[in-house]
Amino acid sequence: MSQKIAIFASGSGSNAEKIVEHFADNVAIDVSLILTNNPKAFVIERAKTLSIPCYTFTRSDFYKCDHVLTQLKAHNIDWIILAGFLWLIPENLISQYPDKIINIHPALLPKYGGKGMYGHHVHQSVFDNFEKETGITIHLVNQEYDKGRILFQKSVPLEINDTPDRIAQKIHQLEYAHFSKVIEKTIAEG
Repeated sequence: MSQKIAIFASGSGSNAEKIVEHFADNVAIDVSLILTNNPKAFVIERAKTLSIPCYTFTRSDFYKCDHVLTQLKAHNIDWIILAGFLWLIPENLISQYPDKIINIHPALLPKYGGKGMYGHHVHQSVFDNFEKETGITIHLVNQEYDKGRILFQKSVPLEINDTPDRIAQKIHQLEYAHFSKVIEKTIAEG
């Protein structure tokens, strides 16, 4: 029986699309649901194109009741993947999915992690601090931002002329190259 995954995304959904494409012919892992907290997120359009059910939820749905958990259970979800999802995961999801929530972060944790450290904020900080390298961290999720057990890290060297936008491009390439493979390996071992 295949493992069913749900992808949470807040923005364009490019990582979500890469994950869906990666698992398209995989009989052991099925992307069954995409969820977003942003009713204007482009990931909704990607979900339609990919023929994946998409559920949009509010802050209240997420933190004050079990609407999101109900959706996950209705789709028999085994794993949760955070692909550009910005909210802290509530206790009701963490307790229902212990060590089964995987996140990707656009820096080498523990550097540049925590509340407010996402996307361009991370790349700008890396740039401002004249870092010689940056990278990605794929980790399990717990009750604190970016503090779960690290599953994988990959670095990329930075050049003197790299701008925050160029840093972002380098990070996206690492995400696309590694996130789906790490998800697959983690689920296979889990």
